[in-house]
Amino acid sequence: MSKTVLMKGNEALAEAAIRAGCTHYFGYPITPQNEIPAYMAKEMPGRGGCFLQAESEVAAINMVFGASGAGARTMTSTSSPGMSLKQEGLSYLAGAELPCVVVNMMRGGPGLGGIAGSQADYFQATRGGGNGDYRSIVLAPGNVQELADLTVDAFELADKYRMVVTILGDGYLGQMSEPVILPEPKVNPPAKPWAVSGNKGRKPNQVMSLRLTPEDYLEKHNIHLQELYSNVEDKEPRAEQFLCDDAEFIIVSYGTSSRIVRKAVKQLREEGIKVGLFRPITLWPYPMKELNELSKKVQKVLTVEMSAGQMLEDVKVAVNGLAEVDFYGRLGGAVPESAEIINIIKGYR
Repeated sequence: MSKTVLMKGNEALAEAAIRAGCTHYFGYPITPQNEIPAYMAKEMPGRGGCFLQAESEVAAINMVFGASGAGARTMTSTSSPGMSLKQEGLSYLAGAELPCVVVNMMRGGPGLGGIAGSQADYFQATRGGGNGDYRSIVLAPGNVQELADLTVDAFELADKYRMVVTILGDGYLGQMSEPVILPEPKVNPPAKPWAVSGNKGRKPNQVMSLRLTPEDYLEKHNIHLQELYSNVEDKEPRAEQFLCDDAEFIIVSYGTSSRIVRKAVKQLREEGIKVGLFRPITLWPYPMKELNELSKKVQKVLTVEMSAGQMLEDVKVAVNGLAEVDFYGRLGGAVPESAEIINIIKGYR
C-alpha cells in the first residue's frame, strides 16, 4: 500500500504519469512547469521510459503524435505561451484520434506575460484552441492529490475515447507542496490494435488527419467525432459540491481559486450565511446538468476566477436564467482573497 509523501505538485504529477504507464515524454522548458520535465529526465530512463527534450514546443507535440500513433502512452507539458505553440499539433492529434495527455500549468498573459499562476487559458483549453471542429477532455485539479489522481484518470480517458486529455493546472498549484498518496503502478496498459506498430500478419493500419474529399471522408469523420464528443458529454462530467445542500448562494470556482473560495465559504457558514462551493473538475465536458439543478434552489450564483471571466460563459449557459449570475476575478497572476469574496457575498443580503 502506498504511503503518504510530501511532494511538489509538478513532481507528483510527473511521478503519477510514470506510474500510469507513460513511456514517452517530450517537452520543452518553460516556467512554472519546469519541475515536470526535470523529474521526467531524471526518472524515466531508469524506469524503462523515454525522455526527450525537444528543440521547441512545436517539435514536442509532433513527437507526441508519432509516439501515440505507434501505440505508446505519451505526454507533454508546458505553460501558457508554450500551449499556444502546440495548437496545430493538438488539432492533428484530434483529427487522427490519437490519445495523449497534455499538461498546461497556466501563467499570466497575454503574450509572455509573467510566471505567476493564472486561469486565463480556459477558452483555449475548452474550445479546442486549434483549427477545426474538435474537443479535448479538460481536467482541473484542485490540490496536489488531485494532480496525481487526475493524471492517472487522464491516461485512462485518453485511451478509452482516443482523445487528447488536457490537465489544466496553474503555476501556484504546480509549485505548492502537499501530502499525497501516489497511485499504484499500472501493470498492463490497454492494447491498441489501431496503432501503426508494424503489420505483424494483419492489414496495415493508417493514422492520418488529412481527408481531402468532404462528402466521402471528412464530413463522415467529423460526424463520427461529434458523436464521440456527445458520448463524452453524457458520461464524463465531474464536479464537487461543498455545503451546497441548503445554500442560498453558490460560488462556482475551480483550481487554485476554488481553494480560496472554500476558505471563504467556511467563514461565511460560521457567521450563519448559507453559501456553498460548486467546483467543476471537468471543464469539458462541463457539468452543466448538475449546476443547472443546483441553480433552481439558490438566489444567486457567483463565479470566481483568476481571469477576466472565461468560465463565466459556461456558468451562464448552465444556470440558464434560473438565478442571477455575478462574477469576480483577478487578472495577470493576481489571486482573489477570501476577504474580498466574503464581502461580495455579504453584499447580496
